[in-house]
Amino acid sequence: MKLDRDLADSTLEALKKAGADKAQCVLRVMDKSEFTVNAGKIDLLRTTENGSLTLTAITDDKKGSLNLNELDPESVARAVDEVIGLAQISQADEANDIAEGGESQSFEAGPTEPDLGAMYDRLENLLEYSKEHHPLAIYDQMVYDFSSIQSLFRNSNAVDLSERKGGYSFSAMFSSREGAKSASFNYTGYYSHDAKKELWKCGSLDRLLRENGQQVNTESLQGKFTGDVIFTPDCLEEFLGTVTSFLSDGPMITGNSIYKDSIGQSIAAPSLTLHSHPLSSELASGYHVTGDGTVAQNSTIIDKGQLTTHLLGLYGARKTGGQRAVNDGGCFVVEPGDTPLEQMIGNVERGVLLGRFSGGNPTDSGDFSGVAKNSFLIENGKVTQPLAETMLSGNIARMLETIRSISSERTHFGNAIIPWLHAQGLTISGA
Repeated sequence: MKLDRDLADSTLEALKKAGADKAQCVLRVMDKSEFTVNAGKIDLLRTTENGSLTLTAITDDKKGSLNLNELDPESVARAVDEVIGLAQISQADEANDIAEGGESQSFEAGPTEPDLGAMYDRLENLLEYSKEHHPLAIYDQMVYDFSSIQSLFRNSNAVDLSERKGGYSFSAMFSSREGAKSASFNYTGYYSHDAKKELWKCGSLDRLLRENGQQVNTESLQGKFTGDVIFTPDCLEEFLGTVTSFLSDGPMITGNSIYKDSIGQSIAAPSLTLHSHPLSSELASGYHVTGDGTVAQNSTIIDKGQLTTHLLGLYGARKTGGQRAVNDGGCFVVEPGDTPLEQMIGNVERGVLLGRFSGGNPTDSGDFSGVAKNSFLIENGKVTQPLAETMLSGNIARMLETIRSISSERTHFGNAIIPWLHAQGLTISGA
């Protein structure tokens, strides 16, 4: 499917003629080729094409927005009228705005066409490898796809930015079974610009399959104690997403963010440096254009423990008076530490190697509580028993402050590069 620039331009003009003081159109088209695996067999290849058009209109500081999947002239004309109507009945807010224009720019990353033969071979090889090396593994869901996404961002302030991204995305959900016993399910993924590398060598898949096989026979933890937690890269990436959510528009606008006044202050141990690198050549799933329609830049969110930026969008920055972030976050790259994982484990007297965490959103103060899954007990510097579901609670802000070490090893997921992290003082509760 081709990117129809004339459609975006004519829609923009229609919005202005219909009464929009400021107007914006974002056109996206995606071509996807997808393999799936069911019951251990590669049984589906489908190719899909779809497009979407997001219309935004601002009139008298009132904003209306609508996403459209039907791109024929009649549907677009109706959408123009509807989005103007939505703006007229919305509440006026001086923070509503669109990005300022600049030089027209176009960006490209990744391949334009899939290598279907290589994709099939990678899946076939993975299934054979799993039978030999992880015989207890059962894949509940596996998807390997190639997507080519084209985007065009136009607005009445002369913003004209286009981007094409192509890449391979692999995801798997699996568990292990032996007789009547089974491990808790786990999942992982990987993103790349080619299909050359064997999938079990990508990301954390091989390690997670091995650990999941060990977790068929778990033991319940008795009692409750305050101990250490080593976050695996998979689990740490999710926690970092929770940390950065406190820096985004919602919590910052309401004033409930625990980091609302922390720019330039230490919020973590000096060993932690967290980047958001959407332009990194190391990552295959970056982006060049933000959701607001500005050219993205790399940033450092936490520099040796010090918070350097919030992640405010255009609206959040105008609403709070803060600085708009140079990107939309994500694309995490955490600097490695100087402690090998084996030594990190050896430094734990009693704690948990946390493979997966299932819990609700933390409170405004950063308190969290949930269940440790796919995890192991650490005692006297050694990984001992696989744990049955165990409660884990703590406070995110204090957890960052009590980081003891960060591993020298990192896992490359294609969309993030993450080490292991050793934190102290969390509450671990068993039966």
